[in-house]
Order: sequence, then structure tokens, then C-alpha cells
Amino acid sequence: MSDATPSPTLSGRKFFMNFPVTAQSHELAAYRARGGYQALEQVLRERQPADVIKEVSAAGLLGHGGAAFPAGRKWGVIRPDDGEPHYVCMNADEGEPGTFKDRWLLECVPHMSLEGLILASYAIGGRHAFIYIRGEFDLAWRRIQGAVEEAYAAGLLGKNILGTSYSLDVVVYRGAGSYVCGEASAMLASLEGKKGWPRNRPPRLTVKGLYQKPTVVNNVETLANVPVIMRLGAEEFRRTGTPKSPGTQMISISGHIVRPGVYEVEYGYSWERFLFEDCGGMLGGRELKCVIPGGVSTKILDRDEIRGVTLDHNSAVAAGSQLGSGGMIAVAEGTCMVRLARVIQRFYHHESCGQCTPCREGMGWMERVLDRIVRGEGRPEDIDRLYHISNANDGTTICSLGDSAGYACTAILDHYREEFEYYIKNGRSMMGGVLAIDDPFAGAVPTPLHAVAGAR
Repeated sequence: MSDATPSPTLSGRKFFMNFPVTAQSHELAAYRARGGYQALEQVLRERQPADVIKEVSAAGLLGHGGAAFPAGRKWGVIRPDDGEPHYVCMNADEGEPGTFKDRWLLECVPHMSLEGLILASYAIGGRHAFIYIRGEFDLAWRRIQGAVEEAYAAGLLGKNILGTSYSLDVVVYRGAGSYVCGEASAMLASLEGKKGWPRNRPPRLTVKGLYQKPTVVNNVETLANVPVIMRLGAEEFRRTGTPKSPGTQMISISGHIVRPGVYEVEYGYSWERFLFEDCGGMLGGRELKCVIPGGVSTKILDRDEIRGVTLDHNSAVAAGSQLGSGGMIAVAEGTCMVRLARVIQRFYHHESCGQCTPCREGMGWMERVLDRIVRGEGRPEDIDRLYHISNANDGTTICSLGDSAGYACTAILDHYREEFEYYIKNGRSMMGGVLAIDDPFAGAVPTPLHAVAGAR
């Protein structure tokens, strides 16, 4: 996505996608020319750590990794006088299928999230911070590693940042590509050199996190918002979005859509307008069948369920799903939902870490049932069996992987049960087994890697 241009301005104010992306726009000089690190310098010279937490809390910044937990509230749990080392970790392990907006930020404006990481570390009194990035990311890793090196050379990291008394060291750590390491406690276990298994909580990570010390884990996009808030102020930040979902949301949209890619929209923006105007509607002029709102772990919504709904957390929940990590997938009419459920379940089975019995066994069981249906050997009781396995996983595992897999499958069953019944009765798909529709790029000559803007 590094050669992408900013999305259309239909979707409102932009904090991130408000500049032309070029081969040099990700570099420190270009970021500073756009006002980068001004907020950091002003904060380090004129404001106390508690002021940063207060401003972020007043801005109402919600986490952008999926859970939408208030960032200021998370930071405020850390006691500044507890005598313990404090850590901040940027979660760049973006592994949710359909989600790639953090990759855009890391490739196109890495210094923005890095500045947010420094500000967050200052706010909680941290002296060491970590960037945990997905191992498959290459350009994104090179860009954020390069940003860290530029920041050290410019005196924005290391000892006595910008001539002040504050010092911070940042380490970029590449994960091994495990989906479950996107879960905060599993990620910290991986950072410690252990198997990436989630932990039981309590204690919370803000009490016992990395190396059993108080730790804040924030998403790439969450941290990118911090310099915006500190530069504009909480009151001005809240003028964007809705009262309960202030600011903007980065959305990566894929699937059967005319203009896939990364977009930045104001919270409260029309969902239908986003899909059918900003993104150009469905490929081949087909009708929208359903949409996966925020990564495959969020429940699908059909065309009727998004009618009149806006893109903000409260509206998405009221519609029956969540915005999640911003990974939207548009699904056209004619798609076989049985095969789609099977693809999703195969992913979850493969990525289950195996620590919890309900997830370890349940994911494989659900995949085998769906495999049997797709082979034309389904049994009438298989639909109830899928519901039963999902219910058995709900709330019985340490992390939410098992829950999410069950929700994803049963949401498809709830909406398209007749497709499953037809497949079981007739041994074939009602939709001909179709997952993809005509590819408008078929036969196109691929762009050579060296032609991608800024790749090196």
C-alpha cells in the first residue's frame, strides 16, 4: 500500500491521509515539514506526564486495535510513583484477515506512530518501549526501523531527548507470524522469548505486563492519534467524529468492491455512502450480499442491516456487530456462504495456539464439519452441531480466538441457514460454490517490485 494515494475527501476530515504519498514522504524531513514532532517538543518542554494522560482522556481516544477501550483510562492505571519500570509496546502484529490499515500507517507515515509511542512512554514514565511488528511485513518493518534510526540520529530518541531530561530507548521486534500474538499478553510472552500463549487475567497487563512490570499495549493507529490530540487539543479533536466515538477510523476494505484499499473516515459517516460512493460499489454491478465490518472475527451484517447505519462503534454494536480492527470485507450476491464459513474456520483452526482445550479441539471439529458439508457429505444434524461447538467455546478460553471463531460461523448460519440446509440436502452449493466473481485485473501486467514508490 505504500504507493497508494490519499482516499477521496467525501468521508470527512483527515488526520493521517492528508498528504500526497511519494517515495520520500515517509522520511523524517517530510514528516517534520508537515508539523511532525512539534507536539513532542512542546510536551517535553512545557507539560508534565500527567497532562498528557489528562488530554488524551479528555479527547475520548478509543483503542483502534479492535476492543475500542479508552486509551487515557488504560494509561491512567499506571502509578507514576510505584518505583517500578514502566513499558509501552506498540502492537503492530496486524494479523486479522481483511485488516491492513496499520500496514499503511507503518509504510507511509511511520514517524506519526513513533511520535505517539514516545508521548505515551513519557506519559507513564517509561524509559524503554517496544514495537512488535508482524514478521511477514517487510516494507513496513524497514520503514518503522528506518524511522527509529532517523529519530535516534536527530536526538528524538536516546538520552536527553531534544535537550530535555527525558530519555527513551525503542526496540523494534519482529514476530514469527502467529495470529494469536496479536493478543496483548501473548505478544508480551513472545517479546520475553517464550511461547506466544495468552495469559490468564487478572492481573491486568497495566499491573503485571512485560517482565511482570506495568505495561501499556496500544495499537499502531491508536498511538498515531496521540500527536494529533496533543497538537490540536482535546476540544478540537472532539469536533471530529461523534460524541461517543471521537476522531476518525482507518478502514481497509477488500472483497468484491470496485475500489479496495485504505480509507480514513470520520466516525459517524454513512456506511452506505462509504461503500457505494467512496468505494465505488460492488464489482460487476452486483448487489451487496453482506459485509464483514472489522475483520473476520466480527459478525457479518447484510444489506438491510447496514441501511441507515453510520460508521461508529455504538451504531455498529446496535446493528449487531462491531467495527473491530477496521478490516472491512464486502461480499457480493452469488457468493457461497458455506464455503466462506469454511475458509474462515480453516484459518482459525490453523491459528489456534492449542493452549485451551475448547479452542484446540473445537476449531478442528468445526472445520471438519464444514469440510464434510462442502464435500457433499453433510448430515442434517451438522448445523446444530456447529451451534453447539460455538456455544461450548464461548467464554471458556483464555483469549477470545475461540469465541470469535464461533461468532463468525454462527453469524453466517443465522443469516444464511438455507444455504447450509440446501448444501446438506443436495450435496452441492446453492450458489455453485462461488467465492470470487470476475476479476477486473485479470490479464494485467504485474507492477515490478522496484517500481513501487519508495520501495528499497
